[in-house]
Amino acid sequence: MSPLAYIAIYGWIPFVLYLFKRVPAQRAVVMSFIIAWLFLPQATIVLPGIPDLTKMSATCYGILLATIVFDVKRISSFKFGWIDIPVLVFCFCPIVSSLSNGLGLYDGVSVVMDQTVRWGIPYFLGRIYLANLQGSKLLATGIFLGGLAYIPLCLYEIRMSPQLHLMFYGFRAHADFAQNIRWGGFRPTVFMMHGLAVAAFMMAASLIGLWLWRSGTITKIYNIPMTWLVPALIVSFFLCKSTGAYFLLAFGFLLLYVCWQLRSALPVAVLVGVITMYLFVSSQTESYVTDQAVDALSGILPPERVQSLEFRFNNEEVLTDVARQRPIFGWGGWGRALIHDDEGKLLTIPDSLWIIEYGEKGIVGLVSMMSIFLIPPLLVLTWRCPPRLWQKPEYAPLAALSMTVMMYTIDCLLNAMLNPIYVLACGGLAGIALNPITVPSKKTRVLTPPTLSPEAYSQRV
Repeated sequence: MSPLAYIAIYGWIPFVLYLFKRVPAQRAVVMSFIIAWLFLPQATIVLPGIPDLTKMSATCYGILLATIVFDVKRISSFKFGWIDIPVLVFCFCPIVSSLSNGLGLYDGVSVVMDQTVRWGIPYFLGRIYLANLQGSKLLATGIFLGGLAYIPLCLYEIRMSPQLHLMFYGFRAHADFAQNIRWGGFRPTVFMMHGLAVAAFMMAASLIGLWLWRSGTITKIYNIPMTWLVPALIVSFFLCKSTGAYFLLAFGFLLLYVCWQLRSALPVAVLVGVITMYLFVSSQTESYVTDQAVDALSGILPPERVQSLEFRFNNEEVLTDVARQRPIFGWGGWGRALIHDDEGKLLTIPDSLWIIEYGEKGIVGLVSMMSIFLIPPLLVLTWRCPPRLWQKPEYAPLAALSMTVMMYTIDCLLNAMLNPIYVLACGGLAGIALNPITVPSKKTRVLTPPTLSPEAYSQRV
């Protein structure tokens, strides 16, 4: 790891403090998360007694410190609501998982601290900073601008192979370089953990950009029309070579458009029901619906993609059999939910986030995690921001951001690319779901006739 990597990680906290000093707090939060996720190294610096220092933990520490220094009243403004119960359960259930598996209280507390940094703090920051229309617009716009900033970097690595992380920080973010090769070329990783993470982020930026463009929320950026920027972003996204992300972009935009046309959020509710049913059937029964899914997709997708899906699903089927042996609070950490041979060699590879959480934290962890991702956007899209408002410039960013979280949740059924930006978004959406949306009304200037004194009136007459 190069000195620049240490400088970037250790220097990020004071930089976040500088941002809070220079720009409004909401914008500073969004800038801190987006810039850190896009450009800081995939480095882990071990710290004694507290969770390891990473680009996301440094961001959380920096924003909390800046809030205490510059905006401490913001913390006291937080009011716990029923919608916050899932994140509280998810952060603290590892204690029970560790104790029930004989791993000890110290192990449980360590996992709780790590879980709180990766999930609890981003969610809390979203609740206190982004729980309004302005906050959702800032985050949606920030994701879109982040996608635009990644265009030249992605194009460079598509042509030259993923080298930027090695060039700047002295090591590769992902050890298996073969996974960067796809369809006779390269897919970019830039400064993220994997090419799939880049494709997922570019999908989110493209989906948000399309909806903001179509709704007229943003017409140009730095005098460059959206008619140029959005197509350029979409082309760069398709060059990232991720079949699953292609589907999510098309499905997310189609869902937004159909719901808006029908003036009904019923398709969103059906989607949540399908996700819930899939997780229930996959985790609690021995009816493997994934086999039918592979058969159905074999005539649509290329053979290598079908083979990849089949490999993932076969691993999940074996891992769910293991997880069902300790269904409530799971097996805890240290790879106990995985399968090894007699020599300790790993025989199963957990690719999806849901199977990892189910194996380690059981049904309690799985339900609470999926509730964090599903309940806030569902309430926003069906209640606080009904489809008839989705094309209005005031509400379009909120609708696009909520749908993006939905698409990321679907991605978590196949991949394990945790992105705290979406946890931050869920915190903001949860705050909006709890409270009525207020749209600032434009102040109108009322013209009143001038008042004349008696002397002036007599002169006028």
